[in-house]
Amino acid sequence: MPRQGARVAILMGTYNGERHLSEQLDSIARQEHREWTLTVSDDGSSDGTLEILARYRKDWGPDRLKVIEGPCGGFCRNFLSLADLPAPDAGYFAWADQDDVWLPDKLRRALRLLSPLGQDMPALYCGRTAIVDDGGAKLGLSPLRSAPPPSFLNALVQSLAGANTMTFNIPARELIRAGKALRPVSHDWWAYQIVTGSGGQAVYDHRPMLRYRQHGGNLIGSNGSAAALLQRVKRAWTGGFREMNARNIEALEAMADRLTPENRERLKAFARLHQGQGRLQSLKAVWRSGLFRRSLFQQLSLYLGAFMRRV
Repeated sequence: MPRQGARVAILMGTYNGERHLSEQLDSIARQEHREWTLTVSDDGSSDGTLEILARYRKDWGPDRLKVIEGPCGGFCRNFLSLADLPAPDAGYFAWADQDDVWLPDKLRRALRLLSPLGQDMPALYCGRTAIVDDGGAKLGLSPLRSAPPPSFLNALVQSLAGANTMTFNIPARELIRAGKALRPVSHDWWAYQIVTGSGGQAVYDHRPMLRYRQHGGNLIGSNGSAAALLQRVKRAWTGGFREMNARNIEALEAMADRLTPENRERLKAFARLHQGQGRLQSLKAVWRSGLFRRSLFQQLSLYLGAFMRRV
């Protein structure tokens, strides 16, 4: 069980989120773990988002809810900027989206799984989501990320879970916050890569702890729809996956001194693969490397991408 009074700094990015923001804020207020604060970074909303936040700040008090002006550089930069803010009293940090609904024991469960790992090593909690439509009706669950356990060999080629499920400790935050000055593809993938790459531990929860709202603005976010699958296939064949890998490699190379010696060598090998080899050499390199994705179809697509030099 988490120690008594383990404070969580909840970090939320907003942008024109008036439609569902109150429902999300109410779900945070219902958390069974009561030791939390919420900092919201708004990226230039032009709707009623700021007015809603002002009402809640008045009700909750400024010690519970703080609203700041975001960097207005996209969602990834906004969330990484939040991770970089001073939070001297927090032992844990949790990213939050503006339109989800948290289950009451979300924070309590995250701390229950993270606290045995202590604060001596980077630790990251994440997990599945229950997917709902714009009106809140259930659509299903995000894909189950089964064995093998989370690792850097998976993180190099696949993100594990959405940032909206993530809670992390102080050592993980110290690594994640460095992404603000880099150009990783996304804050959630970056968190998975840098935590596992440094020798830290990622804990994946099979039990969904939030309702993720699937709508037109985040169609690919659930990772499980036919549209998402088609989008990923298209991205792989048009070079999008290769471009994402280039950005992630660059960010990780800037943090090479924080990687374990073994993972530093894995990154170098992945960078050589990305730079280009013959088709068969690339396929053999992936086969021998231990790189893996979390389904048979995805693993086969990784092999095919290597053969077609799209990795």
